[in-house]
Amino acid sequence: MCFVRVLLSKCKVNGGYMAKKKVTSLGAADRKLPLNQSIPLGIQHVFAMFAGNITVPLIVAGVFGVTTGEKIFLIQMALFAAGVATIIQTVGYKDIGSRLPIIQGTSFAFIPIMLPFKAFGLGAIFTAAFIGGIFQIWIGKMLKPIRHMFPPLVTGIVVLMIGISLLKVGFKYAGGGVWLMNNKPEIFANWHHLTIAGTVLIVALLTNLKGKGMVSAASILIGIVAGFIVAAMLGEVRWEKIAAADWFAIPMPMQYGIDFVWGAVILMLFMSIVTTIETIGDISATTMGGANREATNKELSGGIMADGVGTAFASIFNAMPNTSYSQNAGLVAFTGVISRHVGTVAGVILILLGLFPKLGGIIAAMPDSVIGGAAIIMFGLIAGAGIKLISKSEMSQRNILILALSLSFGIGLYAFPEFVAHVPDLGIKLGLLLTTGLIPAGLLAFILNATLPNK
Repeated sequence: MCFVRVLLSKCKVNGGYMAKKKVTSLGAADRKLPLNQSIPLGIQHVFAMFAGNITVPLIVAGVFGVTTGEKIFLIQMALFAAGVATIIQTVGYKDIGSRLPIIQGTSFAFIPIMLPFKAFGLGAIFTAAFIGGIFQIWIGKMLKPIRHMFPPLVTGIVVLMIGISLLKVGFKYAGGGVWLMNNKPEIFANWHHLTIAGTVLIVALLTNLKGKGMVSAASILIGIVAGFIVAAMLGEVRWEKIAAADWFAIPMPMQYGIDFVWGAVILMLFMSIVTTIETIGDISATTMGGANREATNKELSGGIMADGVGTAFASIFNAMPNTSYSQNAGLVAFTGVISRHVGTVAGVILILLGLFPKLGGIIAAMPDSVIGGAAIIMFGLIAGAGIKLISKSEMSQRNILILALSLSFGIGLYAFPEFVAHVPDLGIKLGLLLTTGLIPAGLLAFILNATLPNK
């Protein structure tokens, strides 16, 4: 948030932390806010991740050829599982949970490894995901001895690449969404959608800078409401989605049975390592953006274990693998509200959305450009949090080399995916993984930091 205010000549520094007292007063992770504050702030988090959370089951359902009823069921389970996984993360139990406002949801990163197993059905996917979740719990448990291998330079590069790779997604949303871009390019980013996204962005920025207390903290929600009103005036709200949604749905575990497929299990174990790196980045971005500090060993270890527990729970309840959501880390950076109890409220709301689909229909009725206006701010702030982490490292020749090579491969392969068009598949969609930006940058930063001499 601070660098946004620098651009607008509004930023003050107080003891190294963002100086607005109204934001700082809401900053403590354990601080319990009144319900009239925590509920709108929780709703704000749900708005930020809702579209991404339901998109994954929609994509997988389309490829696996499930019925319309099953597709609706998978969306409901995605919302329900995300809510439970978020509460596991924010409330915690013993060593499990970061106890930070880390919002969980279905992970896009797993899509490339799930689609090749279409012939085996969803049972094979959920079985493999359960095993992958257990493996990730073990990774989190073993993190402390290797924590020194993830200094601010490495985690900062990961956070920076998360922000950079998500910016493209944010602008796609702002233009009206991926579906419009692919199927109706003639109306993608037309004046309707740019007006809606611009309204959200401008209202959110002005409210955050000029508002006081809760008005500033809930600036993204206020911007989204303003965007929704403009979208309704322009006829872009899909009211039929509200009418079509059921009033109540009961979560049903293990609807697709158990099917052990070695190939799917091996790929899930590999992706558990990949998503662990992403979770480390999200937790680091949350503490840096919301409290101007690095994440502790306990927060990282507990957060990774909660990630694994969330994925294992989600697989039992027919939901795709879960992970921390980066856009919510950006939201924390923008508002300065790092209270984990706000995250818990968001988890409860997600559970209610899974149990009462009619509520989810209200959010689904919004055009993607509403979320896009907010996403542009939040994703940029994630990149800013990454730069802030990197700046904590000495910019020696060695560290500059690690930064340069990691960003070169991360941004280069993300911007020019044709470069790896002839890379062997190896059964794990290696070419697709390399073009994510995050994975090549994060892995290269980790390897170079571990192998290059200090001088």
